[in-house]
Amino acid sequence: MDTEITEKITNETYEAVIGLEVHAQLLTRSKLFCGCATEFGRPPNNNVCPVCMGMPGVLPVLNSHAVELAIRAGLAAHCEIAPASIFARKSYFYPDLPKGYQISQYDQPLWRGGYIELAARDGGEPRRIRLVRIHLEEDAGKNIHTENASLVDFNRSGVPLMEIVSEPDIRSPEEAVAYLRELRGILLCLGSSDVKMEEGSLRCDVNVSVRPRGAAELGVKTEIKNLNSFRFVEKAIAYEVNRQIEELSAGRRIPQETHLWDPVREVTRPMRSKEFANDYRYFPEPDLPPIVVPPDLVESIRAAMPELPAERRARYVSELGLSAYEAGVLTDECEVADYFEATLPGLRNVKAAANWVMTEVLRAVNESEKAVGETVLKPDETGALLRMVEESRISLNAAKIAFAAMCRSGKGAEATVAELGLAQVSDEDAISQACDHVLTAEASKVAEFRAGRDKLFGFFVGAVMKAMGGKANPRMVNEILRRKLGG
Repeated sequence: MDTEITEKITNETYEAVIGLEVHAQLLTRSKLFCGCATEFGRPPNNNVCPVCMGMPGVLPVLNSHAVELAIRAGLAAHCEIAPASIFARKSYFYPDLPKGYQISQYDQPLWRGGYIELAARDGGEPRRIRLVRIHLEEDAGKNIHTENASLVDFNRSGVPLMEIVSEPDIRSPEEAVAYLRELRGILLCLGSSDVKMEEGSLRCDVNVSVRPRGAAELGVKTEIKNLNSFRFVEKAIAYEVNRQIEELSAGRRIPQETHLWDPVREVTRPMRSKEFANDYRYFPEPDLPPIVVPPDLVESIRAAMPELPAERRARYVSELGLSAYEAGVLTDECEVADYFEATLPGLRNVKAAANWVMTEVLRAVNESEKAVGETVLKPDETGALLRMVEESRISLNAAKIAFAAMCRSGKGAEATVAELGLAQVSDEDAISQACDHVLTAEASKVAEFRAGRDKLFGFFVGAVMKAMGGKANPRMVNEILRRKLGG
């Protein structure tokens, strides 16, 4: 594929039209219609019972907590709740679907409409990605293919999912990832899902089409199934947009198909022709009554809603004086934002604390591949360490050494600094003596400095710091040296 030509066509002739269907596993301890555990990583077919295995004569019972978690998501996404919603049977035949149908929602979902607002980029306006619906459904099992056999693990059968369907408002792979990141942050903040893509609790189907720029009519779409990382979403969309543009430019038509993403070859490949709603033969689920959500339940959930990422970003900029970029990084995950705020009591320099969390704390989190609370020490000890820097008791470099040691040992800031001997020397007489020793030993360079070689000042600072084992207060070293060299 000629990338240069494709990019030119993309920019001048065609535009991408993208919609996402996001499946988020709800953070419940039991499945949607039975009491089996939802715990990830159990041995195959360990979390199963006659209900989620679709045995004859069993009846589903709705998990009310799953409904409450979905209500949180709908409120956060500004949706309109249905006065009554119903479940439907979606019929299709796959080995991982024991009943031969999936209990889902179709024409009467729990939530309709709404939007997810994306933060402004490059000085532009915020973007609203409209939603079609949010509905509940049960998950299917998992096919496992080996060299000699195809096996099925039904542990996921009946796990509660929330499907969040966007309008085709997205116009680029980058915007699709921004939408997913915002949605992920909201669900994490709400506690509706743990959104662990590596465990399958957040999966994404992408609908991609292209059309002549400025046209109102939508093109024929390709659905790309079960993308489980932001990188795959971005790469799959980019490939599919370019593929469709190349096909249309050559005079060929786009068939409506479902594709899979091949992460090795980095291409999409056809899986089957795209199904339509009537292919699934939807009809109301006869074993479940309609969901009628009392208004007082909705209002009680609304009253308990946490501060959402977008609200936090705005507050960090307006009240804490952080940049939009800093606010965005800190609020990408609610645990990180909570950690940052818990470090602030007693600190004067909020930006320094933000920078510390964005660099030192997130570095430790990324290296461990664990959550903030499992990786680093308590935020009050991080705050205590940063206060020692503000009070010139330790240098910034010493704080970094102490922080790494504290993460390993779990000890407090005061004990670690004392144990490692990192306390900063602020004794003026001791620093003055060290300065005199350096200036005497480097008399020729002193003469050069006084003759106009101002850049030598950094050399003297470094020599004094070295002479004092790196523990001298750098501000005092600078002040004393300038006084002595200027005399």
